[in-house]
Amino acid sequence: MKVPDKFLRLWNKSFDDCAVECRRNCSCLAYAYANLSTSYIDGDTTRCLMWTGELIDVEKGGDIGNENLYLRLAGLSSKGKSIVVKVVPAILASLLLILLSACLAWFRRFKGKHDKKGSPNRFVGDLSITDGLEEETCEVPFISFEEVVAATDNFSVSNLLGEGGFGKVYKGLLHGDKEVAVKRLGRGSGQGAIEFRNEVVVIAKLQHRNLVRLVCYCVQGDEKLLIYEYLPNKSLDAFLFNSEKKLMLNWTTRFSIIKGVARGLLYLHQDSRLMIIHRDLKTSNILLDGDMNPKISDFGMARIFAGDEQQANTERVVGTYGYMSPEYAMEGLFSVKSDVYSFGVLLLETVSGQRISSTKNIKEFPNLIIYAWSLWREGLSKDLVDQSVLESCCTEEVLCCIHVGLLCVQDDPDARPPMSTVVSVLESRSTPTGTPNKPLYFSQRKKVPKQRDYVQDSVDMETLTLIEGR
Repeated sequence: MKVPDKFLRLWNKSFDDCAVECRRNCSCLAYAYANLSTSYIDGDTTRCLMWTGELIDVEKGGDIGNENLYLRLAGLSSKGKSIVVKVVPAILASLLLILLSACLAWFRRFKGKHDKKGSPNRFVGDLSITDGLEEETCEVPFISFEEVVAATDNFSVSNLLGEGGFGKVYKGLLHGDKEVAVKRLGRGSGQGAIEFRNEVVVIAKLQHRNLVRLVCYCVQGDEKLLIYEYLPNKSLDAFLFNSEKKLMLNWTTRFSIIKGVARGLLYLHQDSRLMIIHRDLKTSNILLDGDMNPKISDFGMARIFAGDEQQANTERVVGTYGYMSPEYAMEGLFSVKSDVYSFGVLLLETVSGQRISSTKNIKEFPNLIIYAWSLWREGLSKDLVDQSVLESCCTEEVLCCIHVGLLCVQDDPDARPPMSTVVSVLESRSTPTGTPNKPLYFSQRKKVPKQRDYVQDSVDMETLTLIEGR
């Protein structure tokens, strides 16, 4: 074939090189190659011809002076193939991504309901506080149910530390060497999903030497477990109200416990990133480590206050009889001053060694608060002190504590001091300013009030599981 005019000649190229050069050039439409028997003046005996424009002046000729012309057809070009190669995988990848996203969403939503024998791990992001800051979530360590079973020797009775309305607490040995306390919530405890989420998220966000530390948690099917640091001396009430063990609580230890609880509560109210109302502060929720240092525990009823919020109202009143402030028990109103009231009760119990509702050694008075106020008014505050520490106690510290306790349990929440003032007074052992107001409820014991029909005691006969506010 007589090749067309207007070609591009490439020098010193073999046949294969000529074909490669055409395929590499996107504008190449055809090429031809010849190995000349005689060289031109320049000495090159080969020629590679390439066409990038229109193929004109092409005709079929004889054997002499003609070349084979290799055409690059548009329908079979690599350009068309490249489009297919690029578009098809992209579409397939998009469809695959959508399918995987849908499967993941289904898995996260329904796994907990339909796979009780599967992995107990839960996405921590799903744990959010529903009673306070809605957006608060936290990364929390988790552990499998099988590991908890192994740590507690299948919840052996020999590892049982205690039990209450919430369920049971077991001692465990995690990973063979770490002592922990495993709180296994009972199915009928009344402490449900909201309380469980609150406790996990709240404790995980708090770091203070007077607050119990959460090690990890476990959820599998109906099982809800909280794993805390192990505190060998259990709770304050186990010592305070036991005639034998209370001898281990000398005045120095009691005063140190009171100040430690006050500092922990101040951290919750003011010094932590979140303002937290505990709502169930009592002696059984104060745990003691090996050195008798106090740690506030049980944040299942805790509430987080957002922004400038200072007070909230609830129709679901939960807490423990005797520790709840009047405005919370009767109207469902709670604030930091509700915790201050509970702290005042705890303080008076620690000084006296008597429960708030005890009828022992308080003469004709119906409760410990009224008895303490009457002694203070008559200048006999020291008579309130537990006989086991009376001789060794510091009079200045005792009188300071009783005065602070009475200021904290006043009926009017505005009259109660903030925890910052309480901590300052206790640390300095100074005389508190202000005169405690007379308790509004000042009946004698023989005038026993009628039992309100909306009060229901839980299993341990102390914790109120539900009161309908009015």
